[in-house]
Amino acid sequence: MLQKDRPITFVLLILGVAVLFFGTVMAIVLSLSHLTPSLSIGNKIGVIPINGVIKNADAITEQLTTFRNDKRIKAIILRINSPGGGVGPSQEIYSETRRTTQAKRVIASLGSLTASGAYYIASAADEIVANPGTLTGSIGVLMEFIRIEELLNKVGIEMQVIKSGEFKDIGSPNRKMTDREKKMVMTLLEDIRDQFVTAVSKGRNMPREKVLEIADGRIFSGRQAKKIGLVDRLGNFRDAVDLAKKMANIKGEVKLVYPEKKRRSFLWDLLFRDLLDSLINRIDHHYGLLEYRWNGEFSISN
Repeated sequence: MLQKDRPITFVLLILGVAVLFFGTVMAIVLSLSHLTPSLSIGNKIGVIPINGVIKNADAITEQLTTFRNDKRIKAIILRINSPGGGVGPSQEIYSETRRTTQAKRVIASLGSLTASGAYYIASAADEIVANPGTLTGSIGVLMEFIRIEELLNKVGIEMQVIKSGEFKDIGSPNRKMTDREKKMVMTLLEDIRDQFVTAVSKGRNMPREKVLEIADGRIFSGRQAKKIGLVDRLGNFRDAVDLAKKMANIKGEVKLVYPEKKRRSFLWDLLFRDLLDSLINRIDHHYGLLEYRWNGEFSISN
C-alpha cells in the first residue's frame, strides 16, 4: 500500500515545486513591471510632468536621461504647468532637453500656465503645443527683497553689520539699497535676461532681435504666442500625444509612461511636507533669489 502511494506523493511533490517556481518567477516579473513600467513591450511615449515653481532640476533631468536611454520610449512629452522658478534649475532642464532632442523627439505640452523659466524649458523642445488660453511668455528675470527697516525701528531693534566690502550685504532687509547697489543688481539682471533671450533664440530658431522685442516680461495667451512664433500649434494634451506619435512614426495605439511616484513613508511627509515646502518657497522669494518666474496669478471663474 505504501509503495502504491509513493508515485502519487512524488508527482504531488513535483507539482508543488513547479507551482512554487512559477509563482516565484511571476512575482518577480510583476514586481519589476511595477518598479519599472517602461520594461513592458509596445509603443511608448514618455511623459514628464513639470508642475509648480521650479526649484530643483535633479528629478526632471534624471528622468529625461532615463527616457532618452530607453529604446522602448519613442518620444517624450514635457507636460508643463508652471510659473517658472530658479534660474539655475531652469537652465539645467533646458540643457538636458536640448541634449535629449539629439536622440529622440521632445514635445512641450503647455497647460494653463507656462511662463518665464517654464517657457525657457519649453523652448528647448522640438515642438510646442499650447491651449488657446494658456498663459505663456514672460521672458525676463526678477529679484525680490523684503525690507523690515521700519518694523525694526518701531520695536526698537537695531542691526549692525560689519562687512568686508561695499556690496557684501546688498539686499539687506534692514536698510534701503543705495543707487550703486541698484545699478549693480540691474547689470546682473540684464546679463541673466540676455541668457534667457539667447536660449529662446536658439531653441525656437528665432532671430535674436525678434525675441528682444518681447523680452520685457509681458505674457501672452497661447493664441497670441502662436502668432509671434513662441508656440508651434494650438491643442490640448491629446493633440500633443498625436503629434508625438506622428513625429516618432508610431502606428496604432500607444502607451504613455510616467515617472514612478515615490511613496511617502512617513506621517510627516504625508501631512506637513507640502505645507513646509510652500512656506520655504514664500520665504525664498524674499531673499534675493534670481528667478525666471512670473509673479502673477491666473484663474477663470464665473
